[in-house]
Amino acid sequence: MFTTAAISILVALVLAIVRALAGPTLFDRVLAGNSIGTLAILLLAVVGFLTGRPEWLDVALTYGLLNLISTLAILKFFRHGDLAHDAETSP
Repeated sequence: MFTTAAISILVALVLAIVRALAGPTLFDRVLAGNSIGTLAILLLAVVGFLTGRPEWLDVALTYGLLNLISTLAILKFFRHGDLAHDAETSP
């Protein structure tokens, strides 16, 4: 059952990569990149379970936090042009 889940995640990962490369807008590509990160987290968890190595879940959780922070930083950069944008000083 978990092998089938791993194969399904790999198929979804390939589809997300295709979407990231062929996305019509920038935000479609950012969303596909976030989806790739989420699918990688799922794949780490499933492979960790299949191999009997629960420490892979710690790696998956850390990668999840990095995925969230990087997605927010990329979206802020594309909206404001820099990461040091301060909302109080803008018009």
